[in-house]
Amino acid sequence: MSLQAGIVGLPNVGKSTLFNAVSNSAKAQASNYRFCTIEPNVGLVDVPDERLAKLAELVKPNRIVPTQLEIVDIAGLVKGASKGEGLGNKFLGNIREVDAIIHVIRCFEDENVLREEGAINPISDKEIIDTELQLKDLDSVEKKWQKSEKMARVGNDAKAKAEFDILTRCKECLFQGKSIRTLGLSKDEKLAVADLFLLTDKPVLYVANVDEASMHTGNKYSEALKAAVKEEDAEVIVMNNSIEAQIAELENEDDKQMFMEEYKMTQPALNRLIRFAYNLLGLDTYFTAGVQEVRAWTIHHGWKAPQAASVIHTDFEKGFIKAEVIAYDDFVKYESEAACRDNGKLRIEGKEYIVKDGDVMHFRFNV
Repeated sequence: MSLQAGIVGLPNVGKSTLFNAVSNSAKAQASNYRFCTIEPNVGLVDVPDERLAKLAELVKPNRIVPTQLEIVDIAGLVKGASKGEGLGNKFLGNIREVDAIIHVIRCFEDENVLREEGAINPISDKEIIDTELQLKDLDSVEKKWQKSEKMARVGNDAKAKAEFDILTRCKECLFQGKSIRTLGLSKDEKLAVADLFLLTDKPVLYVANVDEASMHTGNKYSEALKAAVKEEDAEVIVMNNSIEAQIAELENEDDKQMFMEEYKMTQPALNRLIRFAYNLLGLDTYFTAGVQEVRAWTIHHGWKAPQAASVIHTDFEKGFIKAEVIAYDDFVKYESEAACRDNGKLRIEGKEYIVKDGDVMHFRFNV
């Protein structure tokens, strides 16, 4: 399953530093000049999950395989990008390809880090990005709105009229300087604009990149950002990207622990960010647990058992018969598959079973 979360923001806010911290398969160049990142950097990051470690502790497999998330570091955007300024359409096109947005915003003062936008102002910075995305979306919506208006006027097509109504709402929303995601469109309503791949309809997670002194408490800038995004019902994670990158560079776990203790950290803030990004994409995890391996598998929330089986192999979905399912809490309580079976906690589920986050599963299939 290839789903991507794209890191965006103005130049020199700490995007590539964050990418370097989260990615375990690629390193982005992090330098102090505009458009340091031109081509998107793509990397894979393990999704931290304590449940995987607990299952491994019980099963003692030969290997442990976490699920992963694809992270994309996209070039810094500048005012006027929707009109072609900076990397313009290239940047916006890169955002269009990702499934969710991690928006990094500078919430620290440092005269040694270049800034062309004047005094530190996270609200203004956020609005620059929002405006450029909204303008691009407005252009797309207006073009389809004009065609839809003609269709809605001719004949008595209820579907065409409903589509025109949705496009009108989108158009008005964008005119007001708001993002499409604030409309709360239903799944069916989104189908009317699905072909537009609207940038401001993508789910977003904000990262307030603060100074070292503010990494635990936040500061006036991060608090202002939280207040500004309340209407979006979006999450804001406060972190120091530079310190997170330093933690990620340490290969020895004891060294990492000592480093975090020095900064009074119980775990990297990155763990929360990755989990939030994973949830932002509407993803769930199920597990397979055996002597050969304990493994986490990524599925969309609401998937049925045959679909979940397909992420292991397409043949599992084609020849699906049944699924053996144990709830994670039951597996931990009884400490083995055999004990769960003996205590009636192993269920046999069919094709209509909706997989729950944390299920431990084994599939029966015939090809």
